[in-house]
Amino acid sequence: MNQRELFDQTSFECSKLITQRYSTSFTLGIKTLDQKFHMPIYAIYGFVRYADEIVDTFHGQDKESLLSSFKKDAYHAIDQKISLNPVLNSFQKVVNQYKIDKNLIEAFLHSMEMDLDYTTYDDSKYQEYIYGSAEVVGLMCLKVFCEGDQAIYDKLKSSACKLGSAFQKVNFLRDIKSDYEERGRVYFPGVDFNHFDKIIKKQIEEDIQDDFDEALIGIQQLPQGAKFGVNMAYLYYQKLFNKIKGLPPETITQKRIRIPNSKKFSLLVSTYFGNKLGIT
Repeated sequence: MNQRELFDQTSFECSKLITQRYSTSFTLGIKTLDQKFHMPIYAIYGFVRYADEIVDTFHGQDKESLLSSFKKDAYHAIDQKISLNPVLNSFQKVVNQYKIDKNLIEAFLHSMEMDLDYTTYDDSKYQEYIYGSAEVVGLMCLKVFCEGDQAIYDKLKSSACKLGSAFQKVNFLRDIKSDYEERGRVYFPGVDFNHFDKIIKKQIEEDIQDDFDEALIGIQQLPQGAKFGVNMAYLYYQKLFNKIKGLPPETITQKRIRIPNSKKFSLLVSTYFGNKLGIT
């Protein structure tokens, strides 16, 4: 291993550490992918996580300036094929290797910019935000999974978008309390946090289930090395979603709903054996 390879490997390991620290469920999901996909997906997660941290966490800082610098540095890294920021260096490696369209990156960063300007969303802005914050992340991962096979990518694009959309909307329900109380945001169009009732909750849940149903069609057609891991993530989010559906509106507006780590591991085991037996 030469010095540049060591530098790149260390950059990927930084992105892996970020994933492990911030998301046990995402880390668990990555581990179920084929080994060749681990580092590229860690790199994508590290990039989107740090951009998200800028707008969600760094209160008291000039978030707009920080995000603008992060965006400029990201594009510079991609063009120059190197960055001294390990998160951006690992990300640029993946973008260049798998030919991830810059339009996807631009859409994602635009959604982060929206978090600086919007606290409520109409239907148009909601769809725009969902696309940029979630659907394009699914498309970045799909680019990795397809390994240059454009025909498979084009075939599965719609399902990948639906899966990202479902995950994000479940996150919105799970985090509705913290989004409103800590950041003043309500993502669901026309929803008043203080009047969140069964009817509104049911309408949101039906929309999410439609996304899940369409996403499953694509998961079943993924390349073999990605299918198990993505299916595991799908089942985890479906389990979280079902838990939320079983709770009254006042509960999810009062606390964040979680799946214990022990149950995540149990889900992994059951999914693994279901996959081996051909029943998932």
